[in-house]
Amino acid sequence: MDRRSFVKQTLGATLLAGTVAASARFPRLFAGVPSLPFDLVAVKGGEPDAMFDVAIGALGGMTAFVRKGQKVVIKPNIGWDVTPERGGNTNPKLVSRIVRHCLDAGAKEVYVFDHTCDDWRRSYKNSGIEAAAKDAGATVAPGHTEGYYHSVTVTGGKVLKEAHVHELILESDVYINVPVLKHHSSTQLTAGMKNQMGEVWDRGYWHRNDLHQCIADFAGYRKADLTVIDAYLMMKQNGPRGVSLDDVVPLRTQIVTTDVVAADAAAAKLFGVNPDDISYIKIAAAAKIGRKDLENLNIKRISL
Repeated sequence: MDRRSFVKQTLGATLLAGTVAASARFPRLFAGVPSLPFDLVAVKGGEPDAMFDVAIGALGGMTAFVRKGQKVVIKPNIGWDVTPERGGNTNPKLVSRIVRHCLDAGAKEVYVFDHTCDDWRRSYKNSGIEAAAKDAGATVAPGHTEGYYHSVTVTGGKVLKEAHVHELILESDVYINVPVLKHHSSTQLTAGMKNQMGEVWDRGYWHRNDLHQCIADFAGYRKADLTVIDAYLMMKQNGPRGVSLDDVVPLRTQIVTTDVVAADAAAAKLFGVNPDDISYIKIAAAAKIGRKDLENLNIKRISL
């Protein structure tokens, strides 16, 4: 199915004119998705690329998520004009390796983008993600212009009723969310659900209107097919941008799951806080967007 056909069938032909009414959740776009052996995989002790190799292997390989000819969008955190060792953005080694796995699984196209907070060209370059993604075979797309975003209805949202969402999220067959785990001044913690703020145009509305509820509302709009939390370097303070290398501690850990709420609950524990102390995790779990009861999940823990 080509891009325009996908958009028309899944979201309605009005998207091509700039407006779309979308359902609260998009189903996986192919039938026969195999049951996964684990609800969540946590890996520690390796480099970002090596940890992902092991984690995705434990889940059955990337072919469990990507099929031949599909379009994949990878959404890392590229929000900040800082270098990788500062821990403000997703590690470029991880982004590169995910791109390669997707292409090896038969993806027709792989896109990488973010709606950055700092200047997008400098953030893309100095994060190391632009070069890493391109070298791996991805198309690195911009997110700095409102024309890339289209209006959607967030069905079931309590505060966030509509949003302007980047067209790559709307058009993709497979969506992979790749946040970095770090401190955030507004929410204490940023991980999978909060990373999705980089998919929308008007983030200011969220900050002005119950940020935690908006984060949870949007998490139910389109669930990522895979969430990969980069906790290789963790910014423990002064987030989301950080001030210096003193803000960063090496965790050398990665969380991989299809459940973004479980991902964030596990990330909270890594960060040293109770998931129940992060309001958007509690709200999303209560709305059954995902599960935060890690003790009841089938978790594979791997040390390298």
